Amino acid sequence: MKIVELTNYIQIPVDNEESDLLGKFNENEKIMKSSLNEREQFLISKMVNRGLVVRKNNNGSIEYFKNTSR
Repeated sequence: MKIVELTNYIQIPVDNEESDLLGKFNENEKIMKSSLNEREQFLISKMVNRGLVVRKNNNGSIEYFKNTSR
């Protein structure tokens, strides 16, 4: 279990799998849903609900971005 600190100093606990998935993001880099396996899609969906990741639909392609607005 790890703690992620958002830009507004809120600390959110994440498990090791979520931490590994967050590690795939670089600043302003996107991850395509099609590049994720089933488990990673489930985890990233949980992270969207918790506000760690932003999901955007770009002409039918789902893209995920690390949430930097918080």
